[in-house]
Amino acid sequence: MVNIELAAFCTATSAVTSLLNDPSLLGEGLSNLSGGETTFKVVDPGASAKQFGDGSAEIAQVRCMGRLETKEAIERASAALSGWKDGTTALRRSTLITKWSELIKENAEDIATIMTLESGKPLHESRGEVTYGTSFLDYFAAEAVRPSSAGGGYMCPSPFTAPGGGAPRGKIMAINEAVGVVALITPWNFPIAMITRKAGPALAAGCTTVLKPSELTPLTAVVLSVLAKRADIPDGVFEVVTADRESTKEVGHEMCTNSIVKKLSFTGSTVVGKLLMKLSSDSVKRLSLELGGNAAFVVFEDADIEQAVDAAMASKFRNAGQTCVCSDRFLIHKSVEKEFVEKLTEKVKLLNVGHGMKDGVMMGPLISSMPVENLKKKVDQAIAEGATSVIGGSPLAGLGPGYFAASILTGVNPSSSLWSTETFGPVVAIKTFETEEEALSLANDTPTGLAAYFCTRDISRIFRFSSSLENGIVGVNEGIISNAGAPFGGVKESGLGREGSVVGINEYVETKYIFLNT
Repeated sequence: MVNIELAAFCTATSAVTSLLNDPSLLGEGLSNLSGGETTFKVVDPGASAKQFGDGSAEIAQVRCMGRLETKEAIERASAALSGWKDGTTALRRSTLITKWSELIKENAEDIATIMTLESGKPLHESRGEVTYGTSFLDYFAAEAVRPSSAGGGYMCPSPFTAPGGGAPRGKIMAINEAVGVVALITPWNFPIAMITRKAGPALAAGCTTVLKPSELTPLTAVVLSVLAKRADIPDGVFEVVTADRESTKEVGHEMCTNSIVKKLSFTGSTVVGKLLMKLSSDSVKRLSLELGGNAAFVVFEDADIEQAVDAAMASKFRNAGQTCVCSDRFLIHKSVEKEFVEKLTEKVKLLNVGHGMKDGVMMGPLISSMPVENLKKKVDQAIAEGATSVIGGSPLAGLGPGYFAASILTGVNPSSSLWSTETFGPVVAIKTFETEEEALSLANDTPTGLAAYFCTRDISRIFRFSSSLENGIVGVNEGIISNAGAPFGGVKESGLGREGSVVGINEYVETKYIFLNT
């Protein structure tokens, strides 16, 4: 049996370790691999074509685990469950989660550097994500000791009467208990925040966890594992399984079918989410699924256009458009389209695109060359169907195979794939509308329902339109609205459950009803 608790996860290249204040954050290296063990490489998506050609785009070799290692990790999590759930007070769990958060903050610059090198996002965004990520640990460390957490609950009046009279008989109690062992599967676009948003409430509630991070960005997860140990979080409470793309299938299958796992939390595509849902059905697992989106961004005729443009820039171009809540479909009132497009174009021209570690860079690459190729096909199709390219529209091959220009297209046909499917790239697709009813119909015309945004100064419209949108998250006159205190999640095919806020911890507890006859 491989002891992953003691085994090293990865070996980073000197191009990475030379930039870190504490290279030991990535563990001890892979010098002691046994003969049957394999590794996979992690590359810098912002590398140039030359670097990909000569191999210097590689930044680390990471241990490749499979079904067996996943099963063993689940068993370790199960062995640790009783001590963490029943043998540790909520206050103690809160203290350890807070300590973990503080260690992450103390190493924020190193973590941000690692995140930029493996995900491509600009360093300032990575720094922001460290802050965002620790906010979930801080929030749920506080939530651990509240009545909404495990051990909490409520009492309510009994409807039963005592024999021979009308006095109430007995006590009704509802007690929250930890779900048990939880499997976490996270994506590459937020390498720390997607982990802490799941692990924070799970650990606070007394669950133990097995994490499978994206094969594209596993290094940040390795750092979190190292710092969890330094924070004295017990072995088995926060397990990490790293796997390449091919092995991920068997890892996911084991997580979904292993009866020890009582809950699965997944963030990723709708297609994969549906598959995991099917696989989990035989064991009837609790599920949290944060899946794809195709967010509408609506600008009404009475909007503050400067404010709308700022919101659009924030929503569309963060992480080069690679977030599930990024605005994809821009619905602009016909009377203000010219002004909006002109002002947005001027802002887009100012975007400095390049490698995330370079000073002044505002937008980095896409995660790999494949989405660049797919995005180019979508843009070309939209133009062939009548759209007009205002700016951009093509890859930036001179920077590297992962770069795509910040782009604006007007007159986009709603039937084109650029409009009807999630973009996950830095392309603004614009269509005009004339009435509120038309805007609402177009905004809701999608099988997904994660986020939507709209800009207006009409307070009546704010309440009317937001209540009619078929989305779990709505931003009004703002483009970035996610935070630890707010519930995050979608409707329709964008998933199940909520993350963050007081309702986030509910995903990791079961409610037990106890009637006590006094």
